[in-house]
Amino acid sequence: MKLIAMWLLCLLLPASLMAADPGRDEISNVKVMVYHATNGDPKVAGDKALEVPQETIKWLASKESLKFEHYRLLGTDSKPLYRSYENWAQPISGSDEILCRFEVASRLSKDSIRIDLELWLSRKKILKSGVALTAGKPVVVLGPQWRGGRMIVSVELAPPANKGQ
Repeated sequence: MKLIAMWLLCLLLPASLMAADPGRDEISNVKVMVYHATNGDPKVAGDKALEVPQETIKWLASKESLKFEHYRLLGTDSKPLYRSYENWAQPISGSDEILCRFEVASRLSKDSIRIDLELWLSRKKILKSGVALTAGKPVVVLGPQWRGGRMIVSVELAPPANKGQ
């Protein structure tokens, strides 16, 4: 009898370990973009920094606190947003210099979520903010001074890639 019970346990245990974790459900995708803005020489942003399209420059400069002469894109990343897990985005590909951490704080409605957003630079947390995101409407956060300018973080909520497929 004990042998049969052990055998059943061995069969059922792997199935229970592979059960779906509801905290790992993808509820959305988050797109993170990190910019460098300066009134000085834009080259201080570094060799990997990219030109920013005029439409984006116009959009950023339309906000008084984000008005600068030069903007450079430091990096971008898009990651799934999990129901109960912290998520990391790495805006500079292949580097751990600039990282964003985000975690769902609460669900406000079907199309909006409040997240805790952190910006990390060289493995040190330099910014923490609570942000309410609505699908298709990016939220822009003015970050700290960096390399003779300011960092700007844009966070946008998008539907999960696997929804509707």
